[in-house]
Amino acid sequence: MDLLRSLPLGLYLEQPVTWLHRLDPRVKLAWLMTFLAAPLLANPFWRILLVVLLILLTLSARIPLRVWRQQMGWLLFLCFLMFALTAILPDGLNAKHQPRLPADELAFAQQPAQLPPAPTPNPWYNPFGWGQSKTAAPAPLPGLEAPSLPQPTDYSYVVVKRGPITITRRSLDLATRVSTLLFTLIYSTNLYLLTTAPEEVTAAIENWMEPLRRFKLPVTEISLTLTLSLRFIPLVLEEVQNLIRSVSTRAINWKKLGLRRGAQVWLMVAERLLENLLLRAEQIAGAMKVRGFTSPNQHRVEWYQFRLRIGDWIAIAGILLLWGARFIWGGTV
Repeated sequence: MDLLRSLPLGLYLEQPVTWLHRLDPRVKLAWLMTFLAAPLLANPFWRILLVVLLILLTLSARIPLRVWRQQMGWLLFLCFLMFALTAILPDGLNAKHQPRLPADELAFAQQPAQLPPAPTPNPWYNPFGWGQSKTAAPAPLPGLEAPSLPQPTDYSYVVVKRGPITITRRSLDLATRVSTLLFTLIYSTNLYLLTTAPEEVTAAIENWMEPLRRFKLPVTEISLTLTLSLRFIPLVLEEVQNLIRSVSTRAINWKKLGLRRGAQVWLMVAERLLENLLLRAEQIAGAMKVRGFTSPNQHRVEWYQFRLRIGDWIAIAGILLLWGARFIWGGTV
Protein backbone atom coordinates (compact mmCIF):
# COMPACT_ATOMS: atom_id res chain seq x y z
CA MET A 1 0.00 0.00 0.00
CA ASP A 2 1.64 3.21 -1.17
CA LEU A 3 -0.35 6.20 0.05
CA LEU A 4 1.93 8.63 -1.72
CA ARG A 5 0.95 7.10 -5.07
CA SER A 6 -2.60 5.88 -4.50
CA LEU A 7 -3.79 8.95 -2.58
CA PRO A 8 -2.06 12.05 -4.03
CA LEU A 9 -4.00 14.60 -1.97
CA GLY A 10 -2.26 17.96 -1.80
CA LEU A 11 0.92 16.61 -3.40
CA TYR A 12 2.90 18.37 -6.08
CA LEU A 13 3.54 16.55 -9.37
CA GLU A 14 7.12 17.35 -10.38
CA GLN A 15 7.24 15.26 -13.55
CA PRO A 16 6.02 15.57 -16.24
CA VAL A 17 5.91 19.36 -16.54
CA THR A 18 2.60 20.28 -18.20
CA TRP A 19 1.32 23.59 -19.50
CA LEU A 20 -0.52 24.02 -16.20
CA HIS A 21 2.85 23.92 -14.41
CA ARG A 22 4.16 26.76 -16.58
CA LEU A 23 1.33 29.17 -15.77
CA ASP A 24 1.97 31.96 -13.30
CA PRO A 25 0.83 30.91 -9.80
CA ARG A 26 -1.12 34.15 -9.38
CA VAL A 27 -3.13 33.37 -12.52
CA LYS A 28 -3.77 29.81 -11.35
CA LEU A 29 -4.89 31.13 -7.97
CA ALA A 30 -7.33 33.45 -9.75
CA TRP A 31 -8.65 30.46 -11.73
CA LEU A 32 -9.06 28.51 -8.49
CA MET A 33 -11.06 31.36 -6.93
CA THR A 34 -13.16 31.42 -10.10
CA PHE A 35 -14.00 27.73 -9.81
CA LEU A 36 -14.85 28.21 -6.12
CA ALA A 37 -17.03 31.31 -6.60
CA ALA A 38 -18.68 30.71 -9.99
CA PRO A 39 -21.01 27.89 -8.80
CA LEU A 40 -22.57 30.19 -6.18
CA LEU A 41 -26.11 31.22 -7.18
CA ALA A 42 -25.67 29.53 -10.56
CA ASN A 43 -28.12 27.34 -12.42
CA PRO A 44 -27.57 23.55 -12.67
CA PHE A 45 -26.47 23.74 -16.31
CA TRP A 46 -23.64 26.10 -15.41
CA ARG A 47 -22.49 23.87 -12.56
CA ILE A 48 -22.36 20.85 -14.85
CA LEU A 49 -20.41 22.95 -17.35
CA LEU A 50 -17.78 23.74 -14.70
CA VAL A 51 -17.39 20.03 -13.92
CA VAL A 52 -16.87 19.25 -17.61
CA LEU A 53 -14.37 22.11 -17.87
CA LEU A 54 -12.31 20.72 -14.98
CA ILE A 55 -12.20 17.28 -16.59
CA LEU A 56 -11.18 18.78 -19.94
CA LEU A 57 -8.38 20.76 -18.26
CA THR A 58 -7.07 17.56 -16.70
CA LEU A 59 -7.13 15.70 -20.00
CA SER A 60 -5.62 18.56 -22.01
CA ALA A 61 -2.72 18.92 -19.56
CA ARG A 62 -1.84 15.24 -20.13
CA ILE A 63 -1.46 14.51 -16.44
CA PRO A 64 -0.52 10.83 -16.00
CA LEU A 65 -3.46 8.51 -15.60
CA ARG A 66 -2.05 6.94 -12.45
CA VAL A 67 -2.20 10.31 -10.69
CA TRP A 68 -5.82 11.28 -11.18
CA ARG A 69 -7.55 8.00 -12.12
CA GLN A 70 -8.17 6.64 -8.65
CA GLN A 71 -8.78 9.98 -7.04
CA MET A 72 -11.24 11.17 -9.69
CA GLY A 73 -12.89 7.76 -9.66
CA TRP A 74 -13.59 7.88 -5.93
CA LEU A 75 -14.70 11.50 -6.17
CA LEU A 76 -17.08 10.79 -9.04
CA PHE A 77 -18.48 7.80 -7.14
CA LEU A 78 -19.07 10.00 -4.09
CA CYS A 79 -20.74 12.68 -6.20
CA PHE A 80 -23.02 10.15 -7.95
CA LEU A 81 -23.93 8.70 -4.55
CA MET A 82 -24.78 12.17 -3.25
CA PHE A 83 -26.82 12.81 -6.41
CA ALA A 84 -28.83 9.60 -6.01
CA LEU A 85 -29.51 10.08 -2.29
CA THR A 86 -30.51 13.72 -2.66
CA ALA A 87 -32.76 12.96 -5.64
CA ILE A 88 -34.80 10.24 -3.89
CA LEU A 89 -34.98 11.97 -0.50
CA PRO A 90 -37.89 14.33 0.24
CA ASP A 91 -37.39 17.71 -1.40
CA GLY A 92 -38.47 19.63 1.73
CA LEU A 93 -40.93 21.86 -0.11
CA ASN A 94 -43.14 23.63 2.43
CA ALA A 95 -46.82 23.11 1.54
CA LYS A 96 -49.43 25.54 2.81
CA HIS A 97 -52.12 23.87 4.91
CA GLN A 98 -55.47 25.02 6.23
CA PRO A 99 -56.64 24.14 9.76
CA ARG A 100 -59.62 21.80 10.02
CA LEU A 101 -61.42 23.90 12.64
CA PRO A 102 -62.11 27.64 12.38
CA ALA A 103 -59.94 30.06 14.27
CA ASP A 104 -62.85 31.40 16.42
CA GLU A 105 -65.01 28.40 17.24
CA LEU A 106 -67.34 30.32 19.59
CA ALA A 107 -68.30 32.92 16.99
CA PHE A 108 -68.73 30.18 14.41
CA ALA A 109 -71.12 28.25 16.70
CA GLN A 110 -73.35 31.34 17.16
CA GLN A 111 -74.02 31.68 13.43
CA PRO A 112 -77.64 31.02 12.27
CA ALA A 113 -78.51 27.56 11.09
CA GLN A 114 -79.72 28.80 7.71
CA LEU A 115 -77.78 31.20 5.61
CA PRO A 116 -79.59 34.37 4.47
CA PRO A 117 -80.68 34.47 0.82
CA ALA A 118 -78.17 35.94 -1.54
CA PRO A 119 -79.05 39.48 -2.69
CA THR A 120 -80.19 39.78 -6.27
CA PRO A 121 -77.96 41.96 -8.40
CA ASN A 122 -79.45 45.32 -9.31
CA PRO A 123 -80.10 45.57 -13.06
CA TRP A 124 -79.26 48.64 -15.10
CA TYR A 125 -81.65 51.48 -14.37
CA ASN A 126 -84.89 50.47 -16.20
CA PRO A 127 -87.84 50.82 -13.80
CA PHE A 128 -90.48 49.48 -16.22
CA GLY A 129 -88.35 46.73 -17.85
CA TRP A 130 -89.04 47.99 -21.36
CA GLY A 131 -87.33 46.09 -24.16
CA GLN A 132 -85.66 43.60 -21.83
CA SER A 133 -86.39 39.92 -21.46
CA LYS A 134 -86.25 38.30 -18.05
CA THR A 135 -84.00 35.51 -19.28
CA ALA A 136 -81.74 37.57 -21.51
CA ALA A 137 -78.20 38.05 -20.20
CA PRO A 138 -76.65 41.50 -20.37
CA ALA A 139 -74.33 41.96 -23.31
CA PRO A 140 -70.65 42.36 -22.34
CA LEU A 141 -69.13 45.76 -22.77
CA PRO A 142 -66.70 46.15 -25.67
CA GLY A 143 -63.12 45.37 -24.69
CA LEU A 144 -64.18 43.38 -21.59
CA GLU A 145 -64.68 39.95 -23.10
CA ALA A 146 -64.04 36.95 -20.88
CA PRO A 147 -60.42 35.79 -21.11
CA SER A 148 -59.80 32.43 -22.67
CA LEU A 149 -58.60 29.70 -20.32
CA PRO A 150 -55.00 28.49 -20.77
CA GLN A 151 -54.57 25.21 -22.52
CA PRO A 152 -53.25 22.29 -20.45
CA THR A 153 -49.54 21.43 -20.81
CA ASP A 154 -47.44 18.33 -20.16
CA TYR A 155 -45.75 19.91 -17.10
CA SER A 156 -45.48 17.63 -14.07
CA TYR A 157 -43.81 18.43 -10.77
CA VAL A 158 -43.16 14.73 -10.08
CA VAL A 159 -40.58 13.44 -12.56
CA VAL A 160 -40.39 9.78 -11.49
CA LYS A 161 -42.85 7.84 -9.33
CA ARG A 162 -41.95 4.17 -8.83
CA GLY A 163 -43.28 2.71 -5.61
CA PRO A 164 -41.57 4.35 -2.61
CA ILE A 165 -39.14 6.25 -4.88
CA THR A 166 -40.33 9.73 -5.81
CA ILE A 167 -38.15 12.19 -7.72
CA THR A 168 -39.48 15.71 -8.11
CA ARG A 169 -38.14 18.65 -10.05
CA ARG A 170 -36.97 20.34 -6.87
CA SER A 171 -35.13 17.25 -5.56
CA LEU A 172 -33.49 16.71 -8.98
CA ASP A 173 -32.33 20.32 -9.08
CA LEU A 174 -31.03 20.10 -5.51
CA ALA A 175 -29.18 16.84 -6.24
CA THR A 176 -27.47 18.41 -9.26
CA ARG A 177 -26.40 21.43 -7.24
CA VAL A 178 -24.99 19.43 -4.31
CA SER A 179 -23.07 16.83 -6.37
CA THR A 180 -21.53 19.32 -8.80
CA LEU A 181 -20.56 21.72 -6.02
CA LEU A 182 -18.82 18.91 -4.12
CA PHE A 183 -16.84 17.85 -7.19
CA THR A 184 -15.89 21.42 -8.12
CA LEU A 185 -14.68 22.39 -4.65
CA ILE A 186 -12.56 19.28 -4.06
CA TYR A 187 -11.13 18.62 -7.50
CA SER A 188 -10.32 22.23 -8.43
CA THR A 189 -8.32 22.63 -5.21
CA ASN A 190 -6.51 19.34 -5.75
CA LEU A 191 -5.71 20.19 -9.38
CA TYR A 192 -4.23 23.51 -8.27
CA LEU A 193 -2.02 21.85 -5.63
CA LEU A 194 -1.07 19.11 -8.09
CA THR A 195 0.35 21.55 -10.65
CA THR A 196 1.71 24.26 -8.34
CA ALA A 197 4.71 23.93 -6.03
CA PRO A 198 4.21 24.91 -2.37
CA GLU A 199 6.66 27.81 -2.77
CA GLU A 200 4.66 29.13 -5.72
CA VAL A 201 1.43 28.82 -3.77
CA THR A 202 2.95 30.79 -0.92
CA ALA A 203 4.30 33.49 -3.22
CA ALA A 204 0.96 33.86 -5.01
CA ILE A 205 -1.02 34.15 -1.78
CA GLU A 206 1.49 36.62 -0.32
CA ASN A 207 1.31 38.70 -3.51
CA TRP A 208 -2.49 38.82 -3.47
CA MET A 209 -2.51 39.64 0.26
CA GLU A 210 0.00 42.47 -0.11
CA PRO A 211 -2.61 45.27 0.33
CA LEU A 212 -3.46 43.85 3.77
CA ARG A 213 -0.10 45.02 5.09
CA ARG A 214 -1.62 48.46 5.45
CA PHE A 215 -3.89 47.04 8.16
CA LYS A 216 -0.80 45.60 9.94
CA LEU A 217 -1.71 42.00 9.25
CA PRO A 218 1.14 39.42 9.44
CA VAL A 219 1.08 38.51 5.76
CA THR A 220 4.57 37.00 5.74
CA GLU A 221 3.87 34.86 8.81
CA ILE A 222 0.65 33.57 7.27
CA SER A 223 2.38 32.65 4.01
CA LEU A 224 5.23 30.93 5.86
CA THR A 225 2.78 28.90 7.95
CA LEU A 226 0.94 27.89 4.79
CA THR A 227 4.19 26.77 3.14
CA LEU A 228 5.19 24.64 6.12
CA SER A 229 1.74 23.05 6.29
CA LEU A 230 1.83 22.14 2.60
CA ARG A 231 5.30 20.67 3.02
CA PHE A 232 4.08 18.71 6.04
CA ILE A 233 1.30 16.86 4.18
CA PRO A 234 3.65 14.32 2.49
CA LEU A 235 5.37 13.73 5.83
CA VAL A 236 2.05 12.86 7.47
CA LEU A 237 1.17 10.43 4.67
CA GLU A 238 4.61 8.86 4.89
CA GLU A 239 4.32 8.33 8.65
CA VAL A 240 0.85 6.79 8.28
CA GLN A 241 2.12 4.50 5.54
CA ASN A 242 5.13 3.35 7.60
CA LEU A 243 2.97 2.59 10.66
CA ILE A 244 0.45 0.62 8.59
CA ARG A 245 3.27 -1.42 7.05
CA SER A 246 4.81 -2.06 10.47
CA VAL A 247 1.49 -3.36 11.81
CA SER A 248 0.85 -5.56 8.76
CA THR A 249 4.33 -7.15 8.87
CA ARG A 250 3.76 -8.39 12.44
CA ALA A 251 0.96 -10.75 11.31
CA ILE A 252 -1.39 -9.88 14.16
CA ASN A 253 -4.37 -12.20 14.54
CA TRP A 254 -7.14 -9.65 15.05
CA LYS A 255 -9.79 -12.32 15.69
CA LYS A 256 -7.97 -13.61 18.77
CA LEU A 257 -7.35 -10.12 20.09
CA GLY A 258 -10.99 -9.18 20.17
CA LEU A 259 -12.52 -5.75 20.04
CA ARG A 260 -10.98 -4.37 23.24
CA ARG A 261 -7.38 -5.43 22.58
CA GLY A 262 -7.67 -4.44 18.92
CA ALA A 263 -8.75 -0.95 19.96
CA GLN A 264 -5.77 -0.79 22.34
CA VAL A 265 -3.38 -1.71 19.51
CA TRP A 266 -4.77 1.01 17.24
CA LEU A 267 -4.63 3.49 20.11
CA MET A 268 -0.93 2.72 20.52
CA VAL A 269 -0.44 3.19 16.77
CA ALA A 270 -2.19 6.58 16.90
CA GLU A 271 -0.05 7.61 19.86
CA ARG A 272 3.10 6.60 18.00
CA LEU A 273 1.93 8.56 14.95
CA LEU A 274 1.47 11.69 17.03
CA GLU A 275 4.94 11.28 18.54
CA ASN A 276 6.54 10.88 15.11
CA LEU A 277 4.77 13.95 13.74
CA LEU A 278 5.87 16.06 16.71
CA LEU A 279 9.41 14.79 16.22
CA ARG A 280 9.31 15.77 12.53
CA ALA A 281 8.03 19.24 13.46
CA GLU A 282 10.85 19.65 15.97
CA GLN A 283 13.41 18.62 13.34
CA ILE A 284 12.03 21.21 10.89
CA ALA A 285 12.20 23.93 13.57
CA GLY A 286 15.79 22.95 14.40
CA ALA A 287 16.78 23.07 10.73
CA MET A 288 15.33 26.57 10.42
CA LYS A 289 17.25 27.75 13.51
CA VAL A 290 20.54 26.33 12.20
CA ARG A 291 20.07 28.26 8.95
CA GLY A 292 19.72 31.51 10.89
CA PHE A 293 15.98 31.93 10.47
CA THR A 294 14.90 34.35 13.21
CA SER A 295 11.64 35.88 11.97
CA PRO A 296 9.86 36.12 8.59
CA ASN A 297 10.23 39.90 8.40
CA GLN A 298 14.00 39.86 9.07
CA HIS A 299 14.77 36.67 7.15
CA ARG A 300 12.85 37.32 3.95
CA VAL A 301 12.75 34.45 1.50
CA GLU A 302 12.18 35.03 -2.20
CA TRP A 303 9.82 32.19 -2.92
CA TYR A 304 9.27 32.73 -6.63
CA GLN A 305 10.09 35.22 -9.39
CA PHE A 306 6.87 36.37 -11.03
CA ARG A 307 6.78 36.84 -14.78
CA LEU A 308 3.71 36.92 -17.01
CA ARG A 309 4.06 35.14 -20.36
CA ILE A 310 1.78 34.82 -23.37
CA GLY A 311 0.04 31.79 -21.89
CA ASP A 312 -0.69 33.73 -18.70
CA TRP A 313 -2.36 36.55 -20.64
CA ILE A 314 -4.47 33.98 -22.52
CA ALA A 315 -5.49 32.46 -19.18
CA ILE A 316 -6.44 35.91 -17.84
CA ALA A 317 -8.57 36.51 -20.95
CA GLY A 318 -10.18 33.12 -20.33
CA ILE A 319 -11.12 34.19 -16.80
CA LEU A 320 -12.77 37.35 -18.11
CA LEU A 321 -14.70 35.40 -20.76
CA LEU A 322 -15.79 32.83 -18.20
CA TRP A 323 -17.12 35.47 -15.82
CA GLY A 324 -18.85 37.28 -18.67
CA ALA A 325 -20.61 34.06 -19.67
CA ARG A 326 -21.41 33.43 -16.01
CA PHE A 327 -23.24 36.73 -15.59
CA ILE A 328 -25.08 36.38 -18.90
CA TRP A 329 -26.13 32.72 -18.95
CA GLY A 330 -25.20 31.29 -15.56
CA GLY A 331 -27.73 33.03 -13.32
CA THR A 332 -30.35 31.16 -11.36
CA VAL A 333 -33.63 30.50 -13.09
